[in-house]
Formats: sequence, structure tokens, C-alpha cells
Amino acid sequence: MTTPTDAAGDGHPGPLRVTHVIHSLGPGGAENVLVELAAAAPAAGIQLQVVGLSPVERPVHAGSLRALGVPVVQLDLPRWDPRAVPATMAAVRTFRPHLLHTHLKHADLVGATAGALLRLPVVSTLHVVEDAPAGALARYKRTAGLVVRRRTAARTIALSARQREWYEELTGTGRGLVVLPNGVADPGVADAAERAAMRKELGAVDGRPLIVSASLMRPEKGHALLLDAVAQLPAEVRPVVALAGDGELRGALEARVDADPFLRDRVCFLGYRDDVPALLAAADLVLHTSLADALPTTLMQALAVGVPVVATRVGGIPDIIGADAGLLVATDGAEIARAVARLLHDDALRQRMGHAGRARFLASFEATGWAARLRHLYTEVLDESARSRRRR
Repeated sequence: MTTPTDAAGDGHPGPLRVTHVIHSLGPGGAENVLVELAAAAPAAGIQLQVVGLSPVERPVHAGSLRALGVPVVQLDLPRWDPRAVPATMAAVRTFRPHLLHTHLKHADLVGATAGALLRLPVVSTLHVVEDAPAGALARYKRTAGLVVRRRTAARTIALSARQREWYEELTGTGRGLVVLPNGVADPGVADAAERAAMRKELGAVDGRPLIVSASLMRPEKGHALLLDAVAQLPAEVRPVVALAGDGELRGALEARVDADPFLRDRVCFLGYRDDVPALLAAADLVLHTSLADALPTTLMQALAVGVPVVATRVGGIPDIIGADAGLLVATDGAEIARAVARLLHDDALRQRMGHAGRARFLASFEATGWAARLRHLYTEVLDESARSRRRR
């Protein structure tokens, strides 16, 4: 029977304390996932601590986590610094968690080692689908991470079916591997006044359509491909293409746009934004041209606000979009341009896809359900750990 001290009805009274270990707390999808989880966790009976391992120029998510009442420890140690394991162990001891949850390769290695030494169960989330790295050092680091995860992680979370397939091919085993997509908070559908104000701010006036893309400007995010596609739009299609995000490629992308009058008339750079759901809600469509992606938060947010998507058919993106929330395309500029033009010319299709996407979000990606599923996984791991200890 469910009691006030066992609100989840899973035999674990009180909240589960979980320490999340991640490489840093700067801008990024994996980092944002922790903020989304922190907001949804209390209702699921989960308490978080977050340990960020490495320094970052703008630790934007550290403040967001603290504002949600999450204790944050920033170690500010260089990547692969051997002091990271004992420092993580010291941070974990102050919180006394039931288990650890690690994110990305560096944290997988450090967190899993700390968990093993502290005799705490470890869960790891995969956040990427990547090709074999070039260079001996990169291959060594990935191999080390795989070995440690395989030996120490009670569960490895794949975010999509494609990521599960990739990881099974990479490791030769599916042991301990589960598919559990992330979720995001429901921002609701923006009202007309909010949408109009944002469109005016971005210059989408006098009937000009608005396309929004939001992601870090890294090679795998495909911004060069996005510009290829915009350059191939028919001349009469004159949207405002607003690019939210920052990163190593921003300077080169801005230089390319500045040098091309056609692109300069259509593309604007917004930099880092903390109001991405409002940006997406103002758009006529969301454009996402990644070359590799696990489960982009931006696309879940696009579904949440009822805006259709044009996205490349890579990684876990098809798991988000499904058959009716947008158009999936190859990593080809001409095909992307045709899909964008098609949606911009068909108001009824955009509306149908927006409604379908909103329904899909509520069924599969809303944060409350995600946090509840995560707690269920945590309790499975803790129960298995308890049984294992009793057998010793």
C-alpha cells in the first residue's frame, strides 16, 4: 500500500538521493537535461546533487540548478586530472546519495570509479552517437570509458532506439542497456501577444516567416549544412532564419553569412539564449540539421509548443519526430531546402503537424513522466544491489 512516506509506491520510503556527475555545467544539451530533471524530480521523489568536474567559461546551468534548490559542487579540475576521483568522492560523501548517475565520457570514467570505491550503484546516460574517434589518445579514452562503464554501471541508458543499436554494435552486448528518453518541462502553447512580440523582436514582420534553429555551434550540429539549405531556397521564399546558440564555429558561420547578400538578408545570429521555448513558440517552423545527435532537447521543446520541425534523419531524431510531427530529411542541402519551402507554403500542413507534435510530446516526452520512469529505474538498481549484498 502507498503511504505518505512511500509516495511512489515502490517500497523505498522518502526521496531517493542521487548524485549526478557531469563534465561541466556550461551551455549544452546534456547539461540542460539536469536542469529539466531538477525541476521535475521533487514530484517523483528524487533529490539531486550535481558535481561538475571541469572549469567552463560560462557555467550557466550551475545558477539554474541552485535556483531550483539543488546542491552544486564545481570541482574546476582539468580534464583527466587524477585528483577528480578523490574530489568527487569527497563531494559525494557530503550528500550521502543512494546511487550515482553519470553523463558523458569524462564523468563516466570519474563517476564510475568513485562509485565503485564508495560501493554505490552507478547509472550512466549515453548522450551521443559517434563514429570511431581519430587518433590513438581519443581511441584510448573511449575504450577506457567503455571498459569502466561495462564493469561498473548497473544500467546504461540509451536515449533512443538508434543509440541502443549503436551501443550494442560498439560493445557487443546489450547487458544492462535500457532505452529511456529524456523529457522536458511543458511550457504550454504561447499566446498570440507573446508570439507577436517575439516575432517583432526578431524582425519577422510584414508577412515574413520565421525559422528558428537552436543548438551549440559545433561541427556535428550541421550549421554549415543549414546555411547550404537556406542558400538554395527559392528567391521568393524570404524567411528570417534565427540561429540561437554559441560555440567554436560561430565566427566562421557569421563570416560566411556576411559575405553572401542572399544569406545576409535571411540569417541572424542570436547567441546564447535562456528563453529557447519562447523562441521556438514564435516560429513557423523549427530547423535542425545535425549530422549526429542522440536526442536533441530543442526538438522535444518544439513539439511541446506545437511548432512543426524539419530535421535530418540521424541518431535519435526520428524517435522524437515520428511520422507526423515534421519532415525528416537526408543530410542534403537541396532536400532540406525543398522540405522548408514545402512547409512554409502549406499553412494547413504546419498546423496539423504542430497539433500532432504537441500530442506526441505529452504522451512521450513531458518531464513529469520522465522523472517517474527514472525513479522506477533507480529503484530497480537499488533492489538489485541490495539482493547482491545479501548473497555475499
